Amino acid sequence: MRNLILFLVLSVLVLLAGCATNPITGKRELMLVSSSKEMQIGRQYAPEIEKQLGNRIQNAEIQSYIASVGAKIAKVSHMPGRSFTFTALNDESVNAMALPDGSIYITRGMLENMSTEAQLASVLAHEATHVTARHVSSAMSRQIGIDLLLSVISSKTEMGAISQSVANYGRQIVNLKFSRNDELEADLGGLNYMLKAGYDPHAFIEVMEILDAQSKTKQIEFLSSHPLPASRKQELKMRIEAKRLPKGLKVGKAKYKSNVLDKLAK
Repeated sequence: MRNLILFLVLSVLVLLAGCATNPITGKRELMLVSSSKEMQIGRQYAPEIEKQLGNRIQNAEIQSYIASVGAKIAKVSHMPGRSFTFTALNDESVNAMALPDGSIYITRGMLENMSTEAQLASVLAHEATHVTARHVSSAMSRQIGIDLLLSVISSKTEMGAISQSVANYGRQIVNLKFSRNDELEADLGGLNYMLKAGYDPHAFIEVMEILDAQSKTKQIEFLSSHPLPASRKQELKMRIEAKRLPKGLKVGKAKYKSNVLDKLAK
């Protein structure tokens, strides 16, 4: 009996040690991925993700602009001390994604489908919430395995085999799928982040409507990993309507055109 009690106590302690508070819901959740592992995965897999999504757009002004918008979001997030990075990749797919260390990517295809800075902020805020709520780490744990990802990096097999494994896992990371609950949390967290950063939250709905319309004529990669049921849009509309929005919230149509669309068209 004493051994059983000791086992139960130790089990509870292990569970408590592996719990973290989800900043979006305020609830304690099981999280067995440490912050150091999140940073390690980001450092090791970021180059492969960039490679698979067409590498960086070779325009310093575009990159600087996107990083500046992202920095406003990161500053008001639940992890202001995390070293978030925001990078535009030269892939025609309509997509955006994040690594658990805070590396956030948005594709040329996504950028070309938007028309305002506020819309850009909404996508970056959504992805930042996937990081702060630990959705990316949880999805990796469920769909790939954190230890498996890290074991490949530390493997002593030949470099060619390691590169192939990293490429294979990189593809799986690009195609990570989030649950509808994850998406709802990322919407609500992203909505709050962009509001705190001074952006008009109606842009969030605009992006959803743009992607929804596009999906009727072609495959939208972002929607394959980020499900978009009608209930998500309705929930966001209700949340926005319930808020007392301050005057002067940023939209930034002219700024987005000059800093992104005009430069992509050259």
